[in-house]
Amino acid sequence: MSRYAIVTTAPDFQQRLQDAASGALEGEIHAWLGSSFPSGAQELVDQLPDPRLLDVLVLGPGVALDDALLLADEFEVQHPEVSVLLATTPSPSVVLSAMRAGIRDVVEPEADVADLSVLLHRATRSAAIRRRAASLSSGETSGSANGRVIAVVSPKGGAGKTTVASNLAVGLAANAPHATVLVDLDLQFGDVASALSISPDHSVTDAVHGPARRDTMVLKSFLSAHPTGLFALCAPDLPDSADQVSGEDVSHLLDQLASQYRFVIVDTSPGLSDHTLAALDKATDYVFVSGMDVPSVRGLKKELDVLRELGLTPITRHIVLNSADQRDGLTLADVETTLGTKVDIVIPSSRPVRISTNQGSPLLQGKKRDPASKALRKLLLRFAPPVIVSTKGKGRHRGGKS
Repeated sequence: MSRYAIVTTAPDFQQRLQDAASGALEGEIHAWLGSSFPSGAQELVDQLPDPRLLDVLVLGPGVALDDALLLADEFEVQHPEVSVLLATTPSPSVVLSAMRAGIRDVVEPEADVADLSVLLHRATRSAAIRRRAASLSSGETSGSANGRVIAVVSPKGGAGKTTVASNLAVGLAANAPHATVLVDLDLQFGDVASALSISPDHSVTDAVHGPARRDTMVLKSFLSAHPTGLFALCAPDLPDSADQVSGEDVSHLLDQLASQYRFVIVDTSPGLSDHTLAALDKATDYVFVSGMDVPSVRGLKKELDVLRELGLTPITRHIVLNSADQRDGLTLADVETTLGTKVDIVIPSSRPVRISTNQGSPLLQGKKRDPASKALRKLLLRFAPPVIVSTKGKGRHRGGKS
């Protein structure tokens, strides 16, 4: 059951929200009872029976925009797991200010019950992902705790998605040996096996059917071991085998793996197939990979817009610009202007990357210090701290860094 809080002076809007919070979205709605707008986040949550259970805060009609933005900003800092919705007439400037304040969605005050249901669905899902990510970051565990599911996505092939996914997996395996698994969800033309130079006995198709689907111990036996301590579940040899795997199969598989491994990296197929959408629905993190060319950047912009419309916006998003070379006619500023957001990691065009790909040995498997390796390690640090190697008894020379 979800929990909602609402601040509004419009009873009709509150009733529509109550009607929208039904079925799978059914939950308690707590209306702000103060005589004036809450002075801060703490005053509002103090009025709730249990603030820890709040999922969604709705700032409805009748709330001054400046007051709403200030309160949303406080919630973003003090209660980041809560999704905040704002009911006001949207405009580009209002939407931008709302995004900066951490507001999840802006909705017309006259929105009907169906539209409000869609927003509540996205908001409650976002709240669940935020809580899960916060739990993982704080190291909380339980018998049913799930690992971090990292989906590596790109709208087009050739952007270097598999290179990024395999290097990220190898790097995370150094931090969590035998607790990291890489899944190749490009079921028609995936080449994780080639990127890791392994010859798997089983594939994703085997893992989603039969005893592996029912028993995680059997599933583990279907994984291929890599010398770095990484496990991999590769794509099938035959492209038409992809037809044997449904989106529901992918969801079930990722749930199984996340219950057993700390990190589950998913190398998805280009575009937004059913398999990719199923993976994105389970992911705690999205890693978007784009080449530094106009078609790739425009494709990524479209993909970001589509995912936003679908409500698939994770708590953590990382944008990687791969094979970057400003001599090709685009600058980083050009890319960020087109995307409308900041690029997090820039991997420069690099001969060592191409060599490592051809040799089936991810760059982070070695100790190279070239610019591409440094960029990949910077991406790695967004998920796990560096491995510290003790130098006790080894003199004063430097150690533990690569």
